[in-house]
Amino acid sequence: MSHPLSIVILAAGKGSRMKSPKAKVLHEICGREMLYFSIKAAREITDDVIVVVAHQKDAVIHAMEHHFDDLTFVTQDTENYPGTGGAMKGVTPKYDDVLVLNGDMPLITRTSIEKFLANPADIVMSVIPLDNPRGYGRVVIEEDQVLRIVEEKDASDAEKAINTVNAGVYAFKHHVLQTYIPRLSNANAQGEYYLTDVIEMARTDGLAISPLYVGEEEFKGVNSKADLSHAEEIMMERLRKSWMDAGVILQLPQTIYIEEGVRFVGECTVENGARLCGNTLIENSHIKAHSVIEDSIVRDSDVGPLAHLRPQSVVEATHIGNFVEVKKSHLRGVKAGHLSYLGDASIDEGTNIGAGTITCNYDGVKKYQTIIGKNVFVGSDTQLVAPIEIADNVMIAAGTTVTSGKYESGILILSRTPVRKVAGFFSKFFGKGKQC
Repeated sequence: MSHPLSIVILAAGKGSRMKSPKAKVLHEICGREMLYFSIKAAREITDDVIVVVAHQKDAVIHAMEHHFDDLTFVTQDTENYPGTGGAMKGVTPKYDDVLVLNGDMPLITRTSIEKFLANPADIVMSVIPLDNPRGYGRVVIEEDQVLRIVEEKDASDAEKAINTVNAGVYAFKHHVLQTYIPRLSNANAQGEYYLTDVIEMARTDGLAISPLYVGEEEFKGVNSKADLSHAEEIMMERLRKSWMDAGVILQLPQTIYIEEGVRFVGECTVENGARLCGNTLIENSHIKAHSVIEDSIVRDSDVGPLAHLRPQSVVEATHIGNFVEVKKSHLRGVKAGHLSYLGDASIDEGTNIGAGTITCNYDGVKKYQTIIGKNVFVGSDTQLVAPIEIADNVMIAAGTTVTSGKYESGILILSRTPVRKVAGFFSKFFGKGKQC
């Protein structure tokens, strides 16, 4: 449902405390950039989402356009107008109600945003009650009105005793921004334009400024790698719970890693220690312990334990056993029980892949395809040197190296060096009485 609300997401900062060359909002949790989650929550409510960018703006825009259409990007002039107030100078909202979010708040939800809409005040300011507010600016509130924001270094002893702090999310009527953003000054120690100064000016002019008490979890800002890890734990728990509520069986769920892009359909079981990444689809399947699945499709199959499906794999009605690695391959009705590598392959139903089978798909310059038909029996320790095409109903003897080419239906392929027996070799090599 779309509301007549414009949401501005501030994503221009460098995030120096992350100690990384990457823009802060592009750091990932659960397989998505944290800015993605702020935009996702906003897009669930409105069609007018404005993202303010500056630092690494091209990378930020490219990343978000990969996920979303119809976003509006505004580039902040950080040289002349730094700070949160400066970020709003080039913004033109579509609607009268304007919500200002931060791009480093990935845990925000639609429900939290909608609470701002229920208050008709000129300004609604989010505040968090903290048991220990040390280090934060205090929000002075009287009779359910925000009087002022006091930085801790400027606070009196009585003000330091206040436990309500600024959560950094605001709802403004558009006329408030039109009135006060042009009047902002950077006459402060940091030389920046602060959005919080709008609160002070509006209060002086007698405008209504209502506090909205919010939970620390959803309004948690990510400012360090430790914050990033904590946010990912919270998001991961949400994802696990949502899928269990949808009917997915997760065994020891706290040990299972599931990214935002993963989807489940039908009756699915995921055992402990599994890692499911990217845009993976699991449908009516069983993922066994400590398997890794990346950007792949698994339908009506079982995978693992300790198997690895690398990107662009499609596995249908197939058994993938332990220590089997599949890469960019399509397997339909196949059994690959253990200890095999299947890359750049298409393998059809009824085919059995013996232990130790390898598709030799790379010659050091190019990758090549392996095509295997129906009801093919591939013996253990077989090397399939691509490009290769094997028709239906073929048997390949254990220990065979099948070189490039096409092989017709119904044949046995056998390549095996004759066994030699050299009498007395053991004692000659090790000496008499030697035990190995």
